[in-house]
Amino acid sequence: MLVPAQYQPPLPLERLILQAGAPGAGDRMELDVLIVGAGPAGLACAIELARVARAGGRDLSIGVLEKAGALGEHSLSGAVVNPRPFRELFPELKDWEFPFRAPVGREAVYLLTARGRLRLPVPPTMHNSGNYVASLCEIVRWLGTCAEGLGVNVFTGFPAANLLVDGARVAGVRTAATGLDRAGQPQSSYVAPNDVVARVTALAEGTRGLLAQAYLEWQRVGSENPQIFALGVKEIWETKRPLDTIVHTLGWPLESSAFGGSFMYPLEPNLVALGLVVGLDYSDATLDVHVLFQRMKTHPLFRRYLEEGELVEWGAKTIPEGGYYSVPERRSGEGVVLLGDSAGFVDVPSLKGIHYAMQSGIFAARAIFQALSGDGPTAARLAEYDRLVNSSFVMHDLYRTRNMRLAFKGGFYAGGLKASLMTLTGGRFPGRKIATEPDAEIARRVRTARAAPGPFVPDGRLTFSKVDGVFKSGNATRDTIPTHLVVGRDVTPELADFYSHVCPAGVYERTDGTLRVNAPNCIDCKATDVLGPRWTPREGGSGPKYKRM
Repeated sequence: MLVPAQYQPPLPLERLILQAGAPGAGDRMELDVLIVGAGPAGLACAIELARVARAGGRDLSIGVLEKAGALGEHSLSGAVVNPRPFRELFPELKDWEFPFRAPVGREAVYLLTARGRLRLPVPPTMHNSGNYVASLCEIVRWLGTCAEGLGVNVFTGFPAANLLVDGARVAGVRTAATGLDRAGQPQSSYVAPNDVVARVTALAEGTRGLLAQAYLEWQRVGSENPQIFALGVKEIWETKRPLDTIVHTLGWPLESSAFGGSFMYPLEPNLVALGLVVGLDYSDATLDVHVLFQRMKTHPLFRRYLEEGELVEWGAKTIPEGGYYSVPERRSGEGVVLLGDSAGFVDVPSLKGIHYAMQSGIFAARAIFQALSGDGPTAARLAEYDRLVNSSFVMHDLYRTRNMRLAFKGGFYAGGLKASLMTLTGGRFPGRKIATEPDAEIARRVRTARAAPGPFVPDGRLTFSKVDGVFKSGNATRDTIPTHLVVGRDVTPELADFYSHVCPAGVYERTDGTLRVNAPNCIDCKATDVLGPRWTPREGGSGPKYKRM
């Protein structure tokens, strides 16, 4: 058995938390409010804050830092979107004016076997009437344009690498340096990191946010359960056969001890998004989400739409799945708030997180505006953000489904039965919290060479290798960039194999019994940050360049 936590290096807090004014920075920028991450949470926060400031006659300097080279390039989701926060942010607009592809029409849920399928009733938590199919990349670009139109400064290509603190107060961030060679030495293109300081910093880094992790550990902010994660691998295809139904599946190609499922959504009559999402608490050390996804496409349900079509985009991302009990006990502090996926606002049973992220940004903006209207420490006034979230539909929804994902810790079929009872009782069954443990502490079964599955050989038409996927992600990271992945010591051949299966982008390879790290392949999915080597920010603009994910 292999327990990943025994080999995972600790979070490098000594590198992530810096005293404000520490040497090493180039320029310094001062803002009233700094938002780290131009995703749906961060941009909704910026838009609402700019609007309430304008309505209140205040002139606030608001800045948004985004590590991608352009808005949306690091954004990936299913996505079927609940329009509720869009209507709240933009009451003057109609639904058809929002950046959605189409309203959800027909829905289907299937239980798959290797060759067959059984259609199931759509579970109540997954009903999508009134929701819309969308591209998160397109949503983010649209929101960014709206924010800039309100005077918000959006800075792309600037990863936040360190949290600047003054005592217990978050004072801002330091960005990552650019122009370093493999050994970390400055080249002719070197640009020193910048310090961006603010009265309030909003951490909206998305799933597995590094500075959010650092803040919570530094301030010892806990949760009733540790956060757990899933990895999703997604593709977009141009097809010959139109799809008019949003499809979700359970079962094959997953074994019964693994939790997950697939989706297939129509974006246009001949453009389809599909993907496979798998919980990272699986027990088989050889499980490879990318390979399972490729094999899944050979099923007749998917093949009939994809054959003679063309893969146009590929990507992957982790998703927080712990739900209600894994949300930090507080998401605010002295000079800081945590938004969206960084705080764990995702409801797995309904497959939704975007509208919760945006709503958290709206609430944060209102609390920030009030906090900046007073004098002295902001912690007590920013706690209004927690009160707003806790009394809203966000936490109400998460509480209603609080144990559903956790029920599947006992396997697919037992979990399905428990989840059904939870649905029937409105979440009252089983009447207690189901405890869980971090994904990295789950023991993994290491198969012998004889018992391990045979090698996957892609055909280059329907199924593709990890290298093909990285190419289709648009990844243009330069080869001479220093590694941004912190690997622990004593990497055994079995552990190297495990990392190679976990990573969907071929970053980790077992070569002659040792681990080889192909850092430029990384697409920032954060899967091994959950189970192995730690992810840290790298040069701005590195990673994928998603267009319609």
